[in-house]
Amino acid sequence: MFGLKLSHITAGFIAVLVGYSSSVAVIFQAAEAVGATQQQINSWMLALGLGMGISGFILSYKYKIPILTAWSTPGAALLVVSLVGVPLPQAIGAFLFCGLLLTLTGISGWFEKLNILVPKAVASAMLAGILFQFGIGVFVQLEQEILLVSIMGITYLLGKIYLTRYAVPLVLLVGILASGWLGLYGQQPVNFGLAMPVFIMPEFNLAVMISVGVPLYIVTMTSQNMPGVATLRAANYEPPISAGVTVTGITTILLAPFGGFTFNFAAITAAICLGEDVDANKNTRYKAALVAAVFYGIIGLMGAAVVSLFLIAPKALVVAVAGMALFGTIGNSLHNAMHDVNGREAALVTFLVTVSGLSIGGIGAAFWGVIIGVSVHYITAKLKTLPFDNQR
Repeated sequence: MFGLKLSHITAGFIAVLVGYSSSVAVIFQAAEAVGATQQQINSWMLALGLGMGISGFILSYKYKIPILTAWSTPGAALLVVSLVGVPLPQAIGAFLFCGLLLTLTGISGWFEKLNILVPKAVASAMLAGILFQFGIGVFVQLEQEILLVSIMGITYLLGKIYLTRYAVPLVLLVGILASGWLGLYGQQPVNFGLAMPVFIMPEFNLAVMISVGVPLYIVTMTSQNMPGVATLRAANYEPPISAGVTVTGITTILLAPFGGFTFNFAAITAAICLGEDVDANKNTRYKAALVAAVFYGIIGLMGAAVVSLFLIAPKALVVAVAGMALFGTIGNSLHNAMHDVNGREAALVTFLVTVSGLSIGGIGAAFWGVIIGVSVHYITAKLKTLPFDNQR
């Protein structure tokens, strides 16, 4: 942890801010769908915060790569629908089953072998597609809070010109101050109670394990782990895929009885810690992920108190600072995706499918973008090797 820079701390904080503010409401809905009490919901937030903090810290520190882990937001959305009428102990059993499947996937190594088949241009295009909405979100919020976002935008431009490494920290600081000046913070009461773990004895119901545990596993692998790995590869890192899936699977098994329904590689929040603005030295950017892991752990321990604070922040502040923090990553991803003429067609298709929001069988656009993009890549490469008589 020595040699921390302000940019490391800021990137880690923004990653956590985005991670919580963008999807914490879905977690509440999932917990309520299964009839969890307020104490149990607080336990869920405790387990999720500690799980992300511990697993992310272990992976980032061991491999010296900025590896952030996250809860499965698509998985939480799935649970909102699929847990209705399911007893909480049986839901916990399904979470444990999902964790077991993740662990076995990591140990077997098949997911790592599959990812080798994905060209870097396709991975970069998918990442650009995933982050695209965050980039345009800045300008959507400009319409909603024109003064705040304009102030933040001007700060970003001046920072990039005069204080390149501190542009995003300046945007965050100015945004916080400007939000207060404009009176944009919410007035909801803040709950300062600490979260306490609540253990739920799991029950293993075969029907629930199949109808909840298996879809949760599939969504986590396709909509979370695949984009998470692609994010790191697009930033020129070679992530320990099998080890990462194993660690997140074991973390899920250990924390599922307390509400940690599943953990996986992060994509969007990881991207915040991957750009040159975080650290010019690629080999020390992992320190931003360590900072994020510490913040996740603290938030988990403080439970409802910090979640309440996150929820009072104005949406425009969160969206704008996230988008501006990702501008550099979006630009680099588009460059890596399109600079090779031979792979440009597949990368373009991947980007467009990912941006489209296509969903088939409950599986999101990022997965289908990779599948279609890889197909186009290999089909095009094969066709180019076939003889073709131009005289015909």
